[in-house]
Amino acid sequence: MGKERNKTDLLLALIREGKPMTLKKQLQLTAYLSVPAIMAQFSSIAMQYVDAAMVGSLGANASASIGLVSTTTWLFGGVCAAATMGFSVQVAHAIGAEDFVRARKVLRQSITAMMVFSSLLALIGMSISGALPGWLGGEAAIRHDSSLYFLIFSLFIPVLQLNFLAGSMLRCSGNMRVPSMLNVLMCVLDVIFNFFLIFPTREVELGGVSVVFPGAGLGVRGAILGTVLAELVTAGGMMWYLCTRSSMLKLKGERGRFRPETRTLQKAFRIALPMGFEHVAICSAQIMTTVIVAPLGVFAIAANSFAIIAESLCYMPGYGISEAATTLVGQSLGAGRAKLIRSFGNITVVSGMVIMGLMGIVMYVAAPQIIGVMTPVEEIRSLGVMALRIEAFAEPMFAAAIVAYGVFVGVGNTLVPSLMNLGSIWGVRLVLAALLAPSLGLKGVWLAMCIELCFRGMIFLIRLWYGKWINILQEKKVDYEI
Repeated sequence: MGKERNKTDLLLALIREGKPMTLKKQLQLTAYLSVPAIMAQFSSIAMQYVDAAMVGSLGANASASIGLVSTTTWLFGGVCAAATMGFSVQVAHAIGAEDFVRARKVLRQSITAMMVFSSLLALIGMSISGALPGWLGGEAAIRHDSSLYFLIFSLFIPVLQLNFLAGSMLRCSGNMRVPSMLNVLMCVLDVIFNFFLIFPTREVELGGVSVVFPGAGLGVRGAILGTVLAELVTAGGMMWYLCTRSSMLKLKGERGRFRPETRTLQKAFRIALPMGFEHVAICSAQIMTTVIVAPLGVFAIAANSFAIIAESLCYMPGYGISEAATTLVGQSLGAGRAKLIRSFGNITVVSGMVIMGLMGIVMYVAAPQIIGVMTPVEEIRSLGVMALRIEAFAEPMFAAAIVAYGVFVGVGNTLVPSLMNLGSIWGVRLVLAALLAPSLGLKGVWLAMCIELCFRGMIFLIRLWYGKWINILQEKKVDYEI
């Protein structure tokens, strides 16, 4: 691992030092950064998968109570991630220009800004938690657990923000492995915490021996408590490594102000605002989808939630490669390497389409087993399998949209891509879902999603290959503070 880590550092140094990079070296660097990022994404979605499977064993109502507010938790998490990118993209540009003092300066300011921002977000979440399930059209039987689940999630939003911030900063510096390993640890801790918090004290047969395991028997509450406690441990480890061990960004032993400067905040705002607006718009659309699905009944709500989680196993590689693309393109911009930006953009997008295309095939074939692990309820299983098999056809084009977006983020060009995402999901997906759901039920909702993802991938490829997004660069000199 250490040897491969050195190879990654050496290849990244070629970008910063203006040295030539062969296609082979570009492919190697893309792989070195993408593989650990993909593993981190897999571990993240595995944690959701485990939560769903454990809660699914409690019955349809328990599953539906989490599924009802899941899109809202993604909304808040997406806003936190967008806010983080406003600072981490600046750090990537500074590192690409070998201005490590500036990179650490931005990091210090980001910690203060993100803690203030996430605390305000937590207060908003707590204030709406009681009414949220009713707003989403949830049945009375599941509203209490849904409300409590979202309340606990909201309390720990600052922890989630620190986790996002530290992981994003490390990845933009080229260190994908530490965030990946800590995210795997988070998944393991989540399983352990859930095991003891969700279920009551019980006897389990292990090798013919009856063993009594203590348990809190908290059900849905135990699921979210297990998740936030795992995030708390991971965020602590991530911040410790970032601030004390990172070769480029460690703050230990260095004096500096943590008060955000106007210039840094303005740049962060310009990068993050379109992304945050996009996350709000997209997740609001997903919430509207939940509203469309809710009248279809508890089985449809649970199946929709399980299918979304299961599909994540397929598209998480795209998000991992997208993170690598942001790092590669961001550091290339800081170093003034316009040709490398274009090259890394093409390499990462094509890689994502190939990998997610193969994952789509696996998802189609293994859909019954994937959904079957999460619920014993036959009605939910059949609906979930149907949804996954429809969505499998959209995965290559979904990859194009995901990774191309990461390329655009790397150059700090977020407004137009965010508007593209917004227009696609509101103008195509929601309209089609509203038209098809009354006659086709949940099948109509997922058909609408499949069509929209193919359309979105197409417009992102057109912009990547024929758009003028790269014209913001100067061939000979690039100001990394753009």
